[in-house]
Amino acid sequence: MTRPCSILIAVFLYISYLPAQVDSTRQKSEVTFFKKSALPASLIITGVLLSDSRLERRLNQNIQERVGDNFQTNLDDYMRFAPVAQLYIADIAGVKAKNHWFDQTKNMALSILLTDLLTKGLKKNIHKMRPNGFNAESLPSGHTSIAFSTASVLYEEFKDTSPLLAYSGYGFATTTGALRMAKNKHWLSDVLFGAGIGVMVSKLVYHFDYLFPWNPFTRYKDVILLPSHMEGVTGVYLSVKF
Repeated sequence: MTRPCSILIAVFLYISYLPAQVDSTRQKSEVTFFKKSALPASLIITGVLLSDSRLERRLNQNIQERVGDNFQTNLDDYMRFAPVAQLYIADIAGVKAKNHWFDQTKNMALSILLTDLLTKGLKKNIHKMRPNGFNAESLPSGHTSIAFSTASVLYEEFKDTSPLLAYSGYGFATTTGALRMAKNKHWLSDVLFGAGIGVMVSKLVYHFDYLFPWNPFTRYKDVILLPSHMEGVTGVYLSVKF
């Protein structure tokens, strides 16, 4: 497991360094991507250091003693997408965001897709056993990575106009990670690693969103299309402001 994690850290550090140079050269932002990536990189590295440690095993044991071996809930399955609902509810309510709703949807979809692909790829190559012994796809936590990815998109959209809303998504994401541990599905390192991946990917998507400026709905500010997924059925809601 050490080699894949070491390679991943090196890749993330390189990715963080490269956009920082481009950003400085073009003078596109006062805050470089290197600084923005410090927190997610720290979460990933901390997850690597804690993996298979006595500390996380002791923590897992303490959690199971508190919640019981039969603790079950489906909240974590839905809570990881709570920031998505927050995003569109805020749009309908008229809260000012950074981007048009179509660009929000584009960035959200890219963040979720890339995070999911990266997380699944790492699971299959790292082969870390879950604390409940169900399989060897524990690191990183997929629920947590998606939760922090969607929360980061919410943050990027509303950090300048509604800080309380922007940060609230991380509350849902943190709760998602905590529930995964309470259900004995993941170790602490899995959750930290997943959180770092989710945040990092979303920040990458927003850093390079200027490369994909296409938006066919810029003239229709009062029309919003909302993706939906209920009871196995995927569709789209149409919202029109009058």
